[in-house]
Amino acid sequence: MSSKRFCLPDPKAAITDELLMQHIERGSRVIDLGCGDGRLLQRLRDEHDCSVQGVELDLDELLACVARGVPVLRADLDHKLDGIPDDVFDYAVLSQTLQQLRHPTTILTEVVRVAKRALVVVPNFGHWRVRYQVVWHGRAPVTSELPYEWYNTPNLHFMSMRDFRDLAERLNIEIAQELPIIRGSAHERAWLANLRAESLLYLLERKAVAT
Repeated sequence: MSSKRFCLPDPKAAITDELLMQHIERGSRVIDLGCGDGRLLQRLRDEHDCSVQGVELDLDELLACVARGVPVLRADLDHKLDGIPDDVFDYAVLSQTLQQLRHPTTILTEVVRVAKRALVVVPNFGHWRVRYQVVWHGRAPVTSELPYEWYNTPNLHFMSMRDFRDLAERLNIEIAQELPIIRGSAHERAWLANLRAESLLYLLERKAVAT
């Protein structure tokens, strides 16, 4: 399964990168899982003095990372990250990739193992445009965040805010922040967020083990 990042239009990708950078402290150790062409990691390295590592399966994207001077490993995110020790990174990024994987629970468990915190961005299937197309047109939705037809989409799974919360609880993962992205801005508390958010940004942490 390719870990190639969901191909958002450039303006949306740039907005997502900005939001992610706002939540990563300067000088952090960052791994981007499904890093695409390494665009975000290059900015984190050059603008935030971060130590960066990419993981990507698609060969063309991997070569683009190399051209940017971004260190990158070739790996399939549907398998465990056995070569990466526990807590070696401050942040793990999983942006517009989770919904493409066959085994999303595997990678979510791994991101909170290899990093102290994880930043996960996913499209929101609960958005009103998605609901409208399903209910009123009886068709698989096509939106700015889900721009593919049903027969050529790379997305294997769809989720809403409520679905993601349930999964995090099941995996014993702490949602430190839930940030609905509405018209390019992240809002910690938003009115009817599950209806209005085009996509969602989560800051995740491993739950402390009770002693």
